[in-house]
Amino acid sequence: MDFSQTDEQKMLQESVKRLLERSYDFETRQKMLQSGRPWSPEIWQALAEMGILGLPFAEEVGGFGGAMADVVAVAEPFGAHLLIEPYVSSILLAGSCLGQSDSPAAQAQLSKIITGEQTAAFTHEEGKGTADPAFVSLAATEAAGGFTLSGEKRMVLGGAQADTLVVSARTRGTAPDKDGLSLFMVDPKQQGVSIRSFITIDGRHAAHITFDGVQIPSERRIADDAHSVLQTVISRAIVALCAEAVGAMGALLGLTSEYASTRKQFGTPIATFQTISHRLADMKIAYVKARSCLLYTTALMDAGQAGAQDISILKGQIGALGRDIGEAAIQTHGGVGMTDEVSIGHFHKRILTINALFGDSEYHFRAVGKSLATVDA
Repeated sequence: MDFSQTDEQKMLQESVKRLLERSYDFETRQKMLQSGRPWSPEIWQALAEMGILGLPFAEEVGGFGGAMADVVAVAEPFGAHLLIEPYVSSILLAGSCLGQSDSPAAQAQLSKIITGEQTAAFTHEEGKGTADPAFVSLAATEAAGGFTLSGEKRMVLGGAQADTLVVSARTRGTAPDKDGLSLFMVDPKQQGVSIRSFITIDGRHAAHITFDGVQIPSERRIADDAHSVLQTVISRAIVALCAEAVGAMGALLGLTSEYASTRKQFGTPIATFQTISHRLADMKIAYVKARSCLLYTTALMDAGQAGAQDISILKGQIGALGRDIGEAAIQTHGGVGMTDEVSIGHFHKRILTINALFGDSEYHFRAVGKSLATVDA
């Protein structure tokens, strides 16, 4: 099993780095956030023209058939530059659901997403911890010629800006049954859809969405018995989110090392102080552990050998190690590390947000413990 990047992946990663270094520095990002724009249409279109939006999809649906390692290669610089564009939500979550569907409507919508013409939002979380899709409870009741959606979804990334909502709902059974789950395409402008938008702690736009008797025709159901589809899509998104977090960790390590080498007290760089040097060493060790776990899990996934336990180990490790690195970076910078004018706090907020999505580190460590207890029994 090869853990190193191919030459093509290195070139792809370098191309993304050059784009972001040229057009997406921290000051530019902050100005965009302050203007109220959810993301940069120019950067989104540039990513589409580079083929990044089509990277994870099969060639049959207009994509480039990229492996998980290809996605990880671009997700790391996304994290290092605090990219707020909806790559995970529109491409890896909602787009992947569409990509695994045989529905003509889903394929038509996916083609618009790949070109950057439109975006979609993965409408799944219900505020009770739905890292396991079996806990979805939003009801989809059969009606004449289709279904009626009733219930609420929370923390829908890019939900207020999306052209299409990909909604997970339960057509039969109750949580935590794995059977009875379906995926639907819903027009956010449809009658009965209510959207309350807000901004997350890491600067991204999200929304709580209520469905009040929303009528959905049968052809807009893009997947039935969707538990396995949802698990696959979420697992791949978790790996990509972890790659973003690792990119943010690497940026924190570099910025903190540079600051400690130039910031002086008593005429001496603080990096020479024993406490600071030990802290930097701990940050380096944590970063290497996190990236090694990421590359190992990515290789397992591309080899078709990654199980739920492997994903939980990765998510748990990234959450815990990322929090340690972020806190160490802030402590080294002092009070300035928490100000909006400096990127350190923003990286830490992004890492904390990633930790919270699809189950935090404690959730996944408990999942690993339960699986090991089952094996021992």
